[in-house]
Amino acid sequence: MGMFSSPPKVYKPAADVDLGPGSDEFYISPNVKAPRVAGLLVKIFVWILEMPIVGPIVLYILKKDNLINKLVSDADIPEPPLFTATHSWEDIPEQNVRLTKPDLSAAERVQEAVGCLPQLPARLEATLAADAGPGLRRWTVRDFSDAYRSGETTPVQVATRFLEAVRQSSGPELNMAFFISCDPEDVMRQAKESTLRYQRGAPLSALDGVLVGVKDEIDCLPYPTTGGTRWLGAARRCEADAACVAQLRACGAILAGKANMHELGAGTSGINPHHGSTRNPYNASKVAGGSSSGSAAVVCAGLCPVALGVDGGGSVRMPAALCGVVGFKPTAGRLSNAGVLPLNWTVGMPGILAGTVEDAFIAYSAIVDQSQPSYLRPELNLPQLSSTPSIGNIKLAKYGKWFNDSAEDIRSCCDKALQALHAHYGWQTVDVTIPEIEEMRLAHYVTIGSECTTSLAKYLDNLKRSEIGWDARVALSVYGSFSSRAYLNSQRLRNRQMFFHKQIFKTADVIVSPMTGVTAYTLQDDALNTGELDYINGAALVRYSIAGNFLGLPAITVKVGYDRGGLPIGLQLIGRPWSEATLLHVAFATQQACANGYKKPAVFYDLLNKQQD
Repeated sequence: MGMFSSPPKVYKPAADVDLGPGSDEFYISPNVKAPRVAGLLVKIFVWILEMPIVGPIVLYILKKDNLINKLVSDADIPEPPLFTATHSWEDIPEQNVRLTKPDLSAAERVQEAVGCLPQLPARLEATLAADAGPGLRRWTVRDFSDAYRSGETTPVQVATRFLEAVRQSSGPELNMAFFISCDPEDVMRQAKESTLRYQRGAPLSALDGVLVGVKDEIDCLPYPTTGGTRWLGAARRCEADAACVAQLRACGAILAGKANMHELGAGTSGINPHHGSTRNPYNASKVAGGSSSGSAAVVCAGLCPVALGVDGGGSVRMPAALCGVVGFKPTAGRLSNAGVLPLNWTVGMPGILAGTVEDAFIAYSAIVDQSQPSYLRPELNLPQLSSTPSIGNIKLAKYGKWFNDSAEDIRSCCDKALQALHAHYGWQTVDVTIPEIEEMRLAHYVTIGSECTTSLAKYLDNLKRSEIGWDARVALSVYGSFSSRAYLNSQRLRNRQMFFHKQIFKTADVIVSPMTGVTAYTLQDDALNTGELDYINGAALVRYSIAGNFLGLPAITVKVGYDRGGLPIGLQLIGRPWSEATLLHVAFATQQACANGYKKPAVFYDLLNKQQD
């Protein structure tokens, strides 16, 4: 240990930590020590990191300054490691749910889910509301399905409007960079097949003819899967649909193309030097968030009511919050990872981005994995959202020091949402302490980084460095520097956090927090070709994301308002393992309580409005 090094942390046994509201546990706000770097400075930094001898010394100093050594690598931790956040089956009763049979097809599950939804407003009234002013009325899966069934429009007409919107948004005037690849012929082929099914009176489900974007980390024919790179699509051939994509296709959904993403999922901004940087539809000068940037933005802009993302460190929920849409990550094991790039084995899984909680629920019912035996996971409960208002006695756990470690507008807005839930439903907020939040963030960072470099090793060993973006090269250098000791200690911290969260869920149904510590920040020109290193904003964006991934807990974000600049703010709800139904109930209630002030994004396409033709 160096003369001026602080001693490593010695952790007391998890069972001895006080989780009560008056706990003396010390909250560490991320004290990230790294300036924002972009352009030529990023390149210089990469050259330094990749130098022998000098590079490892710089990496050691970075990890020391950012407390990875003190809190993780060199720490004294009493618990053994826990390597996967798997959850045993627990028969926890949930209110107002419908139990589904395990042998239903994806399309049958979708129809069951539709039967759980409140009555849909009349289309005429909805159209008038949409045209009345600047307010936002999003067309939902059921809106599209009803319009197709009534003959008001067809999947072919909607797909035609969609392709024109993609063309406009990709042009030099907007340069939104929503998609990495979108094949008009394939989109129209699917739309024609769906239109014929409606004409015959035999649509496959409510998702038939509905456009769904797919993050380019998920296999979807006929597209290559690039992971946001320019080389991975050729190195790893896409030979079949991912399991979640196959289920959506079986429901008749139109797979709209491969949505843009941060390269290798190794960043939070969505800035991609190879495929263009996805811009935020609320303000095109702002980032969309990452890594599922394109998936969040296409939903926000009205191009797709639903999109698939992958969530390894908030990569679905974080951009959803920045773009003002719903981001939903179920319990680890609830969805299949088959056909998803294995960038991180123990923390990543598919997730859903949608314009409304109802649409997230419908998509979830379609892609849930029912192939595993029931003793490995509980049977599927679907929330009866039509009866959400009658649910009582929900307890929302709030850790005040953590909750308040966010921008003033976010803190205020999220607090008002909790007050609205109490006023509308009588639900109580209870004060708790969640220890070692920053320690968990760093342990997750070591875990996701170690798994990413190990997963990609067979490709990276034979790849020219020039094929990789500059900011991704920095990330890979840091990831590759983690020791086995750091990785194992991270899994010991995972074990502690599993214990803490299980204790909290004995007294609360849901943990509440802001989704991000800051709203969408400015996309600067100097980062477009090199990416950027902005670890201060990055740490603020992931501050509330980690438990969902590191501990495999279900989590969802819902828009609850806007900051003073008109940028969306999301509230996050984290649930008990396998409690997706309760989480969707609470998310739906939050949406209903906060929906009056919803504003239309600056870049928005109304695909059911015939004036778009």
